[in-house]
Amino acid sequence: MILVTSNEGKFREYESMFLEHGMKVKVAFFSYPEEQLDSIEKVAERSACYLQGIMKEDFFIDDSGLFIESLGGFPGVYSSYVNRTIGNDGILKLMSNVEDRRARFRTCIAYYDGEMHLFTGEVSGQIAYKGKGENGFGFDPIFIPSGYTNTYAEMSLQEKSSISHRSRAAKEFIAFLKKKEI
Repeated sequence: MILVTSNEGKFREYESMFLEHGMKVKVAFFSYPEEQLDSIEKVAERSACYLQGIMKEDFFIDDSGLFIESLGGFPGVYSSYVNRTIGNDGILKLMSNVEDRRARFRTCIAYYDGEMHLFTGEVSGQIAYKGKGENGFGFDPIFIPSGYTNTYAEMSLQEKSSISHRSRAAKEFIAFLKKKEI
């Protein structure tokens, strides 16, 4: 299985999740155009459509976003851009006087094997008042999943991978792959 990404953190997470199921994932570190559409599903599907003419084997990509309730779902589909430009400090500044800190992380995996297959995962949580933790990447230092007191960045890779939005999408995807092999 080949993951196409330019994000090493995503690769580490998927590698860990696939190994748990006795499966290997290879990575093709490759940048590709990521159109900013109105849902992560549409972004993932469009990106996979772009790559289907380039990749010679079956592959998958993912698009993920952080959706903050009090900011009307921002940054959402713009999460990658927002992370690169204003980062966690910028989000925390936008949230400085905001009491409603509810947020959700969403992932859509687009798998192409001659046909397009989409798998989604979501985790609700809240935005921390300050960044904490050294693990993970992106918005991990400011996202606290529901039922936890630690941010994703304070969790080990294994702990985060057992509860994350990405792992929820990956579980659906892996179940599909296992069924396909039968």
